[in-house]
Amino acid sequence: MSGFVLHPRLADDSHLIGDLPLSRVLLADDSRYPWVILVPRRPAVREIFELASEDRVGLLDESCRIGASLMRIFDGEKLNIAALGNLVPQLHLHHVVRAQDDPAWPGPVWGHSPGIPYLPGPLAERLQILRAEFGVDPVDRAKP
Repeated sequence: MSGFVLHPRLADDSHLIGDLPLSRVLLADDSRYPWVILVPRRPAVREIFELASEDRVGLLDESCRIGASLMRIFDGEKLNIAALGNLVPQLHLHHVVRAQDDPAWPGPVWGHSPGIPYLPGPLAERLQILRAEFGVDPVDRAKP
């Protein structure tokens, strides 16, 4: 895992939740949606097929675990999962819980409208809930 550096745009547009065995887990800074991003901690990987076989399996496992937790916690109607990478080439998977009353429904959240950043109190609460659910510790901030 040495050599991993989080892309600056991901760092600027999200908040650290913690690390799973393979992936850095981030909360997108848009308070309108429960939106978590998984970033495999592998250097210079842009596409899922570039991951080693065991890492592909690990990423799918982590994605399923995160998705199931998000849907349960936030009682979503649909979970959108995407690996776009048009603006950020570093491999990352978005997990966005959707509901019929969300601002972008039924269309995609990407490009719909500017995000609404979290305020400090709701951000701290959301991070605490997700860290407990995902079993990650904020001490993971020290990991590469």
